[in-house]
Amino acid sequence: MTRKPPTPDHGIMARKSVAEVVRGGEGEDQPMAKTLGPFSITAIGIGAIIGAGIFVLTGTAAARYAGPAIMLSFVFGGIVCGFVGLCYAELAAMLPVSGSTYTYTYVTLGEVFAWIIGWDLILEYAMGGATVAVGWSGYATSLLHTAGFDIPPALATAPGGTIHLPGGGTATGIANLPAAFIVAILTILLILGTKQSTRLNNIMVAVKLVVVLGFIILGAAYVTPAHWHPFIPANAGTFGDFGLSGILRGSAVVFYAYLGFDAVSTAAQEARKPQRDMPIGIIASLVICTILYIAVAAVLTGLVPYSQLNVADPIAKGMDVIGITWASVMVKLGALIGLTTVILVALYGQGRVLYNIAHDGLLPKLFARIHPTLRTPWLSQMLIGLLVSLVAALTPITVLSELVSIGTLVAFILVCGSVIYLRRSEAEAFRPFRVPGVPYVPVLGILSCLLMMAGLPLVTWLRLAVWMVIGVAIYFFYGRSHSTLRQPTHGT
Repeated sequence: MTRKPPTPDHGIMARKSVAEVVRGGEGEDQPMAKTLGPFSITAIGIGAIIGAGIFVLTGTAAARYAGPAIMLSFVFGGIVCGFVGLCYAELAAMLPVSGSTYTYTYVTLGEVFAWIIGWDLILEYAMGGATVAVGWSGYATSLLHTAGFDIPPALATAPGGTIHLPGGGTATGIANLPAAFIVAILTILLILGTKQSTRLNNIMVAVKLVVVLGFIILGAAYVTPAHWHPFIPANAGTFGDFGLSGILRGSAVVFYAYLGFDAVSTAAQEARKPQRDMPIGIIASLVICTILYIAVAAVLTGLVPYSQLNVADPIAKGMDVIGITWASVMVKLGALIGLTTVILVALYGQGRVLYNIAHDGLLPKLFARIHPTLRTPWLSQMLIGLLVSLVAALTPITVLSELVSIGTLVAFILVCGSVIYLRRSEAEAFRPFRVPGVPYVPVLGILSCLLMMAGLPLVTWLRLAVWMVIGVAIYFFYGRSHSTLRQPTHGT
């Protein structure tokens, strides 16, 4: 059936149909290669989720917000992701194209809201990738020091960052070059081809899981149960500083590590059998990662008093308590590999989101081009790599990490809402996977995400608002007039 072109009366509610999204999911030049099976898609999810959350933020959240009850923070985060993950699985199987939450919102709430969430995802992936790149730099510098090679501290610290020199005194950072370096290398790898990059990701995920399981098994034998008391430290008088509010704040702080669900959905267009493989990949990665998070948090807080875990490498500190030097080195190496997979998936997901936005005309079509030989969106991937490497080199990790969780939660709310909307507007559409208990499960997902957002500080909300104002201005000055959906020949 031919779709009539939209008229000015459609306003901001101009949107795509489900059939149109599926038909129009291929690239401008050539279709992307369908190379991903359920194992690779699950590995992409694990690669995105298991990383900074375990190797960096577990210790920080325990020391500053929740104490040993950080385990409950991860339980709450896993429950929230369970609701959202089921919604992602239905939409990813129903709409097997790249673009993730952006695409789902285009179908449900319309173009302007799709642009807003796409702009939000650009922030989410860029800040997330840069945050983890800075963490990667810290572990890499530590390992190189162990091997007898020291990178000048000023060249591994963002401008304005304070460096405490071994002999006393301080210095100021110039740029975090290792962070920029790893982003550049992984960007080149992604441009060369999805099959090659996902093969490397599968290997790194396997190594990372071995290291995480090794820490859990080895560390469990040295746990001191007294470190778990009090399990929920008393509130210090401010919201989020221990007590029940600290558990909530801890969940919100570490939650950005779960953006792997969105990254998995961006791979739908390159899945061999998306209707089967996407639900398997999303749900499997959710279950595996949540169990591992809780187990690592339990062992870590049992090895080291929670007040001592506000460090860049808490897992390595836990291994140092055990006193096995070679194991500590192996954990640092595993952390380095783990963080590498997170950066890889963040860059992959953002490149695909940017490609899809450009394909719809909301950004220059230049970024929707597929390389004729490599069959990857090389220009969008190149732009993302350049921007993320600059942000990682020049911005402190404390500034980067604050913006990611709230962007992830906004995207998750829209995914849950999209399932409810499409069950009514596209009731007859084929759904290889259906969320049970609609609308109750999606509504629970929305409410739990809102509760977690309430635990974030006001400054995070203000920064998100500024970013969104910039995005709205770009849409009305460029995107609206160049939108493919609004062209007179669209749908004829």
